[in-house]
Formats: sequence, structure tokens, C-alpha cells
Amino acid sequence: MGILAKIFTWWDGATIGTALFSARNGIMVGEDAEGNRYYRNRDDSRRWVIYQGPNDASRVAPEWHGWLHHTFEGEPDSYLPPKRNFELPASVNATGSQAAYRPGGAIEQGGKRQAATGDYTAWSPDAA
Repeated sequence: MGILAKIFTWWDGATIGTALFSARNGIMVGEDAEGNRYYRNRDDSRRWVIYQGPNDASRVAPEWHGWLHHTFEGEPDSYLPPKRNFELPASVNATGSQAAYRPGGAIEQGGKRQAATGDYTAWSPDAA
């Protein structure tokens, strides 16, 4: 991304101002698996994230979410239990993308759903 895009855009990574503020006033606390970097100021009254790629809050790793909102004091390694072998890695919110879930009757899936089984009777005010 060019220097002009970094100056004028906020939706794709940190702007020049945010990067300079983070470098000057921030103390880097850690980095997650996606490359997002987490910062705090000197008195720990403010915490923020610099995204590696598009700015999307669903890209914050679950273990860092509690830290960002002052729910936990230490880094995630200090308060989380060890990862279990059945846990899947976190994924970003896929709503609105090609990876979004679409059930069988959705228009994107052809708009056809299974026929009703006949065990449903619609409510009618006259039948009551």
C-alpha cells in the first residue's frame, strides 16, 4: 500500500498518525497468530490493537479480547488455561462474504428447500 493510502485510509491497517502515536506513546504488549499487535500506554489506562490487514473487530483473537477490555490484567498466557486438542482456531466473521453460511433454502443455494412433511397445521383464529 502506498504512502498516500496510509495517510488517508483508516480501514486497511493503521494510518500514519496511529502508527506514529503507537511508536511514540505505546508499549507493545504482544502479538497474536494473525500478526495483530497489541499496545498499551504507560499507565495502562488505554489499550489498542494495530491490525495486520483490514480493520475488522472480529479479527481480534478471543484470548486478546479480554485484555483489550481490561477484563484481565496480564497477557493471555498468564490467565488462560492451556489450549485443548479439540479447540479450533478462531475465525473471522464471514457474514457478507462467499464463506458465509447459507442453508439449503437460501437464494444463493438455488432457493429450493425440502418439501414440508405434512405434520404441520397452520393456526387459524376460527379453529380456536
